[in-house]
Amino acid sequence: MKTATAPKQAKPAKETPLNRQYNQVKAKYPGALLLFRVGDFYETFGEDAIKASKILGITLTKRNNGGANEELAGFPHHSLDTHLPKLVRAGERVAICDQLEDPAQAKGIVRRGVTELVTPGVSFNDNVLDTRRNNYLASVHFGKGTDEFGVAFLDISTGEFLAAQGNAAYVDKLLQSFNPSEVLYCKRNRQEFGSLFGNSPSGDKFHTFTLEDWAFTYDFGYNYLKQHFQTTSLKGFGIEGLPDGIIAAGVILHYLNETEHKDLQHITRITRLEEDKYVWLDRFTIRNLELVAAQQEGGVPLIQILDGSVTPMGARLMRKWLMLPLKEKALIDERLSMVALLHDDDELLDQLVGHLKQIGDLERLISKVAVRRISPREMLQLKRSLQHILPIKELLINALNAQPDSPSLKKYADQLNPVAFLVDRIEAELREDPPVVSNGGGMIKSGVNADLDHLHALAYTGKDYLVQLQEREIARTGIGSLKIAYNKVFGYYLEVTNAHKDRVPADWIRKQTLVNAERYITPELKEYEDKILNAEEQIFAIEARMYNELVQAAGEYVGAIQQNARVISVLDVLSSFARVALRNKYVCPTINESKVLNIKDSRHAVIEQQLPPGEPYVPNDIYLDDETQQIIIITGPNMAGKSALLRQVALIVLMAQAGSFVPASAAEIGLVDKIFTRVGAADNLSRGESTFMVEMTETASILNNLSERSLVLMDEIGRGTSTYDGVSIAWAIAEFLHNHSNCRPKTLFATHYHELNELANDNPRIRNFNVAVKEVGNKVIFLRKLKEGGSEHSFGIHVAQMAGMPPSVVSRAGQILKQLEASHQREDNKEAIREAGTQERELALRIIESGDPRSEAIKEKLKTIDINRLTPIEALLKLSELAKLVE
Repeated sequence: MKTATAPKQAKPAKETPLNRQYNQVKAKYPGALLLFRVGDFYETFGEDAIKASKILGITLTKRNNGGANEELAGFPHHSLDTHLPKLVRAGERVAICDQLEDPAQAKGIVRRGVTELVTPGVSFNDNVLDTRRNNYLASVHFGKGTDEFGVAFLDISTGEFLAAQGNAAYVDKLLQSFNPSEVLYCKRNRQEFGSLFGNSPSGDKFHTFTLEDWAFTYDFGYNYLKQHFQTTSLKGFGIEGLPDGIIAAGVILHYLNETEHKDLQHITRITRLEEDKYVWLDRFTIRNLELVAAQQEGGVPLIQILDGSVTPMGARLMRKWLMLPLKEKALIDERLSMVALLHDDDELLDQLVGHLKQIGDLERLISKVAVRRISPREMLQLKRSLQHILPIKELLINALNAQPDSPSLKKYADQLNPVAFLVDRIEAELREDPPVVSNGGGMIKSGVNADLDHLHALAYTGKDYLVQLQEREIARTGIGSLKIAYNKVFGYYLEVTNAHKDRVPADWIRKQTLVNAERYITPELKEYEDKILNAEEQIFAIEARMYNELVQAAGEYVGAIQQNARVISVLDVLSSFARVALRNKYVCPTINESKVLNIKDSRHAVIEQQLPPGEPYVPNDIYLDDETQQIIIITGPNMAGKSALLRQVALIVLMAQAGSFVPASAAEIGLVDKIFTRVGAADNLSRGESTFMVEMTETASILNNLSERSLVLMDEIGRGTSTYDGVSIAWAIAEFLHNHSNCRPKTLFATHYHELNELANDNPRIRNFNVAVKEVGNKVIFLRKLKEGGSEHSFGIHVAQMAGMPPSVVSRAGQILKQLEASHQREDNKEAIREAGTQERELALRIIESGDPRSEAIKEKLKTIDINRLTPIEALLKLSELAKLVE
C-alpha cells in the first residue's frame, strides 16, 4: 500500500537587502506608484511596473527574484521631469524614493527614503503644473445633516487656501468652478460622493483619494489649522462659524503632512468663500455658456476672447473671475472704474502692460522659496520680476496725480512693496547666468566672499600655474620634452622619456614606469594637486551655503511678495479687460440695484470674433424687467440665431458683473444673483439618464432654485419627447415662471413650439418676439434680427438642405410636410365646423340626411370647396353660406 506524499512546496523567494528596503518603503505608501532610485535609474516593480510601462510607453521586463519572476520597468533619473507629469496626469500618486547618501561613501546598502509624494493635486513641478491654471487640491466633508457639507481648496504651488460650507448644490457649484485636480473625502462616503459630486466639468471622474474617519473631526481640524497659522482661534480668517469647512480644511493640511510636504510657510492665510458674494452659476450653466472650456472640439470658450493677460497670476485670476462673477455693486464698480481709466489712457495702459510682461510667476516662485525648492535660475527670475514692482508703483502714483479721485490707483499703489533690500542682495550675490541646480557651484559673483574668490582663482587659473611650473622645471633640468599631465588614478605628474631620465633631479619621486617613459611627482606638484582637488569641493560647499542663506533671506519676504503677486494679477486682468474692450469696441455697462436688463445692440462676444473678415455681427436690443416684460418667447427658424441671442445676453451680464466692458452700444444691468441655462441636448447614459431626463433634471434644478434677481435662459424645452408632451411641459414651465409666488425671474424662452405664442394673451408680462427671416423663392435668408410678434415657421427642411442632406431626402421631406400640413388643416376645419353655431350645423346635417330638395344645392356647393386649402375662418364663412341656403 502506497503512502501519500506531500506535494513539494515552492521555494520562497529569497529577500535581498535591496528587496527588503524596497518593501519597507512601499509598505508606507501602499496606494502610490513608487519610483525607486537605483544608481542612475528610477525603477518600478510588480504592479507599479505594469502601470508605468503602459502610461509611459517604456519596456516591461522581468527579473528572476530568488526563483520568482517579477515585473520591472525603469527610466534614467534625468528623465524624471519628462515622465513624472505623464504619471500624475494619469491620476497616479507618485512616491519618489531617492538615495539619501553618496553611494561611494555608503557602508552596505545605500540609505533611501521618499523625498516627495506627488499627486494630481499636490505638486511644485513646473512640468506637472499649467502656468495659466491653478492646481487645486479639494477636500469635501459630509456633515451631520443630509444637506450640510464643508469644502476646502488649496493650491500648494501658490499658497491659496479657501474654505466654505453649504448644501450639496453649493458644494457641487464650487467643485465645478474650481475644477480641482484631486478631491479628498471620507471612505464611508464613497457612494454618496459618486452620486452627488462624481463628475468634473469635462464629464470625467474627479481624481479622488479617501481617508479614514478620524481625520474628519472638528477638534482635529480646528487644532491643526490653529497650529499651522500659530493663532489662538480662527476668527481672524472669518471661518470660525464654518465647522464643516474647518474640518475639510484640516483634512487638507493633514494630507500634505502625510505626503511629505511639511514646509508650508507660504500658506499664510485661509479665506472664506462667501456664497452671498458671487453670482450663482450651476454646473449646467458653466457648461452651456462655455466660459472656460468649449463643448465641441475646435470650439472657442469665452476666456479665450477675454484673456489677454501677460502674467501667469493674471491668467489664473481671469479664470476665477469669470467663474465667480460678483453681485456687490460697489466691488463691480471699482473694477469697472479701473478698466475705464486704463481704457481712456492709452499711454498708462501701454506702460503698465510693458512692465507686466517682464514679471514671471511671482506666486509660484515665492512658494518655492518658502519650501526651499527654488533653483538659482528661478531666483534670478524672481529678482528680475521684483525689479518691475517699483516702476509700476511709481506709474500708479503718477497716474493718481492726474486722477486724484481714483481710489483704485491709490489702493494698488499702497499695496505694492518693492522689497528693495532683497532685490539688491540678489543683484549683489547671484550671477546673471546661474545654473539650474544649486549643488555644482557657478552661482555666486566674485567680490562677495574672499575665500571663495581665492578658491575660484585656484580652480579656474590652475592651467596658468601648471604652465609656469612646467617652464620652470624645463629650465632647471634642460629636458625640453618635459610635460605635466593628469589622470584620475595618479593625479598630476611630470612625464620624462627614457632618453632624458638621467637628468631627473633627486627630489623628484617616481610614480609610474612606462615602456618609453617615467612619471614623477614633486612636493610642490603634490601640494598643488591637493589644493586644486579640494578647491572645487570647497567652492561647491561655500556657494551652497551662501545660496541657502540667500533663499532664507528671501523667505522673510514671502508675505510681501505674495501681496505683490495679488496686486499684479488684478492689474493684469483689468489691463486685459481694457485692451480687449479697445480692440473689440466694448462699452462700459451701468450697474444698478434695479431689476431691469436693458441692452442696446447686444452682440455675442465669441461668435463675432469667428465671423469671416468683413462680415458684421447683427446686433439686437434686449429689454427685460419684472413689471412689463418679464418673459420673452422667441420663435423663429433653425439657424436664425435664437440660441446665440440667449447666450449673448447671459455672457454680457456675466462679463459686466465680473468687471469687464461688454459687446453692446449701451447696457444697463440690474444686478443678477443667479444665471440659469437650459440649452442643447445631452445624455448621461452611464447613469441611466436619457437626453430628455437630463433636460428635465436641469430644468427642475432651475425651477427649484429661482430668486427675484435670476436670469433664466430656456432653449427648446420639451423637444426630447412627443409634440403634445413637449408643448404641455414648455407651456406649464412658462406659466410657472410668470406666476411664481415669490419672484419674477427675467426669462428668455426660445422655442419652435409656435403654440406658446398664445401665452401672451393671458399673461401680461409675457411678450412674443421672433428672429426674422426673408423668403426668396425656395431659399431662406436669415436676417438675425429680433422683432416683435411670433413666428409660425421653422424652415427645418431648408436648413437640412443647407447642411448637405441628399436632394431625394429633402424632396421627400417636403412632400411629407405638405401632407401633414394638409391633414392638420383638415383637422382644424373639422374643429372649426364643430365649434360653429350648433343650430346652423344641426340644421344643415338634417337637410342632407333627409333628402330635402335643398340638399342637392348644398351638395353642389360642397363639391366646389377644397377643404385642404380652407383656413378655419374660411370654413366658418362657407358654413354661413350653407346656412343661408338652408334658410
